[in-house]
Amino acid sequence: MPEILITTYLELNSQQDFRPSYSSDPVVQIQESHVPLVAFYRFLYKAVGEQWRWYDRNAWSDEKLSNYLSQSHIRVYVLYVSGTPAGYIELDHQPNRETEIACFGLIEPFFGRGYGKHLLSFGIQCALDSGAKRVWLHTCNLDSDIALENYKKRGFSVYKTTEEPMPELYT
Repeated sequence: MPEILITTYLELNSQQDFRPSYSSDPVVQIQESHVPLVAFYRFLYKAVGEQWRWYDRNAWSDEKLSNYLSQSHIRVYVLYVSGTPAGYIELDHQPNRETEIACFGLIEPFFGRGYGKHLLSFGIQCALDSGAKRVWLHTCNLDSDIALENYKKRGFSVYKTTEEPMPELYT
């Protein structure tokens, strides 16, 4: 476990910078979760993020999480493989024509098949199609070893890096 938390902020500022990579696997499907079910969201958040120490939203009450998910600018898209949830991407469409990729990842049995590139590309295209002039996200050194490289390969560039002592929450 690292002693320092290194957070890397990335952005994509134009359609021309975007380098999508889609899967041709016919069993892959992405659907927007139009009904914000707290239990389903908690399942996704835990299944995707537990190994990366995604703990922040676990502390949210059901009411707070329901209110958050019900906001019109929050969109959750679920990746299914043969009908099984395999990951998700959460977009926060902000009023300044920016979209934050708030959460993104796969459930471990689906690693290594190109589905992450596919889901990330889908999310970026959704953001751009909704009028975003800037798509941004942050990742850290607790994330997958290939996450940062995937973001860069899709066209993101680093605009800021911060370092801080590892928060107690993550130890």
